[in-house]
Amino acid sequence: MAERFDIVEKALQALLVDKKYTTLRDILVTMNPADIAAVFATLEEERIPLLFRLLPKELAAETFVEMEPDAQELLIRGFSDSELKEVLDELYVDDAADLVEEMPAIVVKRILQQADPEMRNTINQILRYPENSAGSMMTTEYVSLRPDMTVEESIRRIRRQGVDKETIYTCYVTENRTLVGLVTVKDLLLAEDDDIRIKDLMLTNLISVNTQTDQEEVARMFSRYNFLAIPVVDGENRMVGIVTFDDAMDVMEDEATEDIEIMAGMTPSEKIYIKSTTWDLFKHRIPWLLLLMVSATFTGMIITSFEGALAAQVALTAFIPMLMDTGGNSGSQSSVTIIRALSLGELRFSDLPTVIWKEIRTAVLCGGVLSCACFIKVLLVDMMLMGNESVTVWVAAVVCLTLFVTVLVAKCVGCTLPLVAKRLGFDPAVMASPFITTIVDALSLLVYFFFAKLLLGI
Repeated sequence: MAERFDIVEKALQALLVDKKYTTLRDILVTMNPADIAAVFATLEEERIPLLFRLLPKELAAETFVEMEPDAQELLIRGFSDSELKEVLDELYVDDAADLVEEMPAIVVKRILQQADPEMRNTINQILRYPENSAGSMMTTEYVSLRPDMTVEESIRRIRRQGVDKETIYTCYVTENRTLVGLVTVKDLLLAEDDDIRIKDLMLTNLISVNTQTDQEEVARMFSRYNFLAIPVVDGENRMVGIVTFDDAMDVMEDEATEDIEIMAGMTPSEKIYIKSTTWDLFKHRIPWLLLLMVSATFTGMIITSFEGALAAQVALTAFIPMLMDTGGNSGSQSSVTIIRALSLGELRFSDLPTVIWKEIRTAVLCGGVLSCACFIKVLLVDMMLMGNESVTVWVAAVVCLTLFVTVLVAKCVGCTLPLVAKRLGFDPAVMASPFITTIVDALSLLVYFFFAKLLLGI
């Protein structure tokens, strides 16, 4: 698929260079809007407006929605007022609201000037809802039916209004704006009689979300119930809009990307990598690197305080990296597992005792196997093959006991911190690999030197 896209992309660019615009248009109209937007992302900026103007009006609007904010801003700045109005007239309200959120103030002012009054009012209404809420991601373009309408009347209404709606498969039944049920086009088409009332066909056991519901929770509901759309209601159960599955997929992608970046020790970025400058990457990475570097000084302080012990038993120094790495890896395994479970809604803070008990049992098994393997490795490799006289059975015992306890502590820390962070209202992803590794490194050294003093008397 990627190779085929590369061939098409090169062909389009060659046609653009040769100014064969008719052939270009004929090819573009056969392509998916997302693929056209991907082609635009590879073009030089001065070529984008020319290629965009070759697209038919409806395809141009669909492509515009799929483009990156930088390219959208470039086009808007180059549009005449009539061109901008044509694009806005083809956009769904939620896409227009997303566009307004992404653009700088001077561009937003121009967009709102060219939008018709109804769209402008709806955009302002959507923007008043809290960021990352169901209200901020919904669209107000849905098909509404009344309970006393017949099947025939409902189908006529769908034909009349459906052109401008984002989805027509699921129709919502309202009475004085209050959501009372839903009916699908399938139900209408398969109804035995055209005179059957909607109230006799509609489903009344509804699942809906409030305008204040977090967008992650809305996205999880799509995954759980396999919906095409979810109705959004206000505090009095009045229908105000719907969230469609394509918007939910965007939220899932954005949240997953954000979690991955945070777990890797970076500030989330809204730009794709290829569009990010060196300065952008620096800004997103350096805060965490500075924080982790400063926090790692605690590890250095612990080692410094036990310099005497290390001088008395130099062999202990060689095992420090292995112990710290194993502890960090063990903690990361637990934290990533718990963060994923939290993101899917599988765990709550009340499950903390169960989680800790499960991780303790897992740690005992993992720590036991690792300690035995490490003991055999020290005896065979360090003592026998390498003939290191400073490595004794007691040193091996210190290392293996430390390894066992470190794995146990690391897994407990790794499973606890994300749950605590969630409870305190923070993003659990913050408590991922870099942060937990720093904590576990310090704890593993304290355990190491404790056993060294206890068994080796140093």
